[in-house]
Amino acid sequence: MMDVFTSPTPNGIKVPIALEELGIAYRLHQVDLSRGGASVPELRAVNPNAKIPAIVDRLADGQSVPVFESGAILLYIAGLKPGLIPTSAVAHASTLSWLFLQVAGLGPNFGNASYFLRNDPANLVAIERFHSEARRHLALLDQRLGESEWLNGEDYSIADIAHFSWAKSASYAGLSLLDYHHAQAWTSRIEQRGAVRRGIERCQTENSI
Repeated sequence: MMDVFTSPTPNGIKVPIALEELGIAYRLHQVDLSRGGASVPELRAVNPNAKIPAIVDRLADGQSVPVFESGAILLYIAGLKPGLIPTSAVAHASTLSWLFLQVAGLGPNFGNASYFLRNDPANLVAIERFHSEARRHLALLDQRLGESEWLNGEDYSIADIAHFSWAKSASYAGLSLLDYHHAQAWTSRIEQRGAVRRGIERCQTENSI
């Protein structure tokens, strides 16, 4: 059984969605972020950076496997069962490329744009820097989805899950998907998936620790 420490945030919903897609059983522990992750010893024991998401996979032989950082967790989960990462060389490499573009580019720029818009609105230099990068990354996503139904060019994958969790919350960064028609249609398709609905619902309803 896998223990999942997470919250209903763009980063936090990725892991339950992936687990639901593959039918992997897990216990979800919702972390109350208003207290700060460092105040939750169970989370800090798994992730020294005290950030969500984090998991502990408890194997049948008694071994415990801790994994933190959303991209690393998605790769770990995708390696447990087939279905979220392709085996063909081109699509596999494309999945990794788009996954890491999200964790290194789109996510941080969305997050920073949101932070300065809400907490330091007079800092026009920072706002323009991060908001323009957020727009640029969303435009890249939209362009790719105008070329292919899924990001890796083949099938729905962890790369789509990673980007979806942020794209659905574009307003978080002061953006609107109405300006990105391909991304909007893709987001709507993913939102209709039963596993996606279940993963998000569990993030929102499980008791916090």
